[in-house]
Amino acid sequence: PVLCRMSSQDLSIAAKLINGGVAGFMGVTCVFPIDLAKTRLQNQQGRDMYKGMVDCLRKTVRAEGFFGMYRGAAVNLALVTPEKAIKLAANDFFRQLLMEDGARQNLKMEMLAGCGAGMCQVVVTCPMEMLKIQMQDAGRLVGHPQGSAAASPSSRSYSTGSASTHERSSATLTARELLRTQGLAGLYRGLGATILRDIPFSIIYFPLFANLNHLRVGEHSGRASFAHSFVSGCAAGSVAAVAVTPLDVLKTRIQTLKKGLGEDSYNGIADCARKLWTREGPAAFMKGAGCRALVIAPLFGIAQGVYFLGIGELVLRGLQ
Repeated sequence: PVLCRMSSQDLSIAAKLINGGVAGFMGVTCVFPIDLAKTRLQNQQGRDMYKGMVDCLRKTVRAEGFFGMYRGAAVNLALVTPEKAIKLAANDFFRQLLMEDGARQNLKMEMLAGCGAGMCQVVVTCPMEMLKIQMQDAGRLVGHPQGSAAASPSSRSYSTGSASTHERSSATLTARELLRTQGLAGLYRGLGATILRDIPFSIIYFPLFANLNHLRVGEHSGRASFAHSFVSGCAAGSVAAVAVTPLDVLKTRIQTLKKGLGEDSYNGIADCARKLWTREGPAAFMKGAGCRALVIAPLFGIAQGVYFLGIGELVLRGLQ
């Protein structure tokens, strides 16, 4: 009954939010272990514990069990629905706002719409990844000597001494401790780096997807096939993911609270970039690039597939 009183525009926005949420939930469930490997590879300094993604996952399962690959997944699953929903719905909103009726391709406006989407999503993305990274990296530090200089009050909220620490409670305690000691600023540590990563990503991804998808738009249906939309989402996602990997590495390093013995701590983006360049070389800026592409490609392929199928619209119709 409530839905019957909603305008068509409200129904459209609600459907987009449902589509984005379903896509995010499905995508994270599929690719989270690869995301964990990305975080651990990006945080390696000095002698590498992991030789690559497969080696990282194999050692993680051996040391922490199968569910060790899903450390931090609870945080991601709880917040990825609003994060992906905001990102995809905001891009659609800005495209409709900025692009003239009937305009199919306008690169400048598409990039501005992507920029707006990237700005909107960081409200959820930054605290989500802040908490997720603490959980993901904790296993890397098990058995790794920890330096007292790098430890901070805000990092005492989770334990790296045991791989069996309960993930959900650890994330909750981390959030509570950060809020208690630093307020909201603690949860938004690395906000600048998150913005610098997400805005370029959205500027690259959304116009690239729109143009790739437009290549196979049917004359009668007015849209591309499901397979083409899925492949376009995967291709655009992987290109955008690799392009912004250096910024993702900086964000991961800045947001990681607990450091091993001899590992650097950072006082901002410029300090992190300088230390990374001088101590680990330019190749360090591309750590985890392959993992990131393998994570983002299916995430956005699934997202575009969900949009194509119109799951949100089907749900709302069933509730009417």
